[in-house]
Amino acid sequence: MKSIALVLFFMLFSSVSFAQIGGEDEVYLNGDRIEAKFNGGGLDKFYDFINKEFDFSKVTKAGKMITSFTIDVDGTIKNIKVIQFVDVQTATEIIRVLKKAPKWEPAKRGGKPISVEIKLPLDFKVSNK
Repeated sequence: MKSIALVLFFMLFSSVSFAQIGGEDEVYLNGDRIEAKFNGGGLDKFYDFINKEFDFSKVTKAGKMITSFTIDVDGTIKNIKVIQFVDVQTATEIIRVLKKAPKWEPAKRGGKPISVEIKLPLDFKVSNK
């Protein structure tokens, strides 16, 4: 039987509220911070990109993976880390996909671009068909 991997993304309330987005160590009281955007949208658009580009044949085990990366002031993804992974092949594949991602519209504070860190949880399920 051929194994087909399916990926389910953790989404509570909304995809933006579940993924942890953090910037510099500051408290924002006046709400002047605008979050980073991917292709004109939020993390839901980024999950669509991952789903399209990820080679699911690399997934051999079910489990949760958490990645972390920085969206720099120019919108480039940098400092890619796999915090928790299922297996090496899946971790290598998500790094490949993140490196391939186009630039984001950077987050802004007071109208100026800032770097932010995103922690992205992914849940992989493997089904046999």
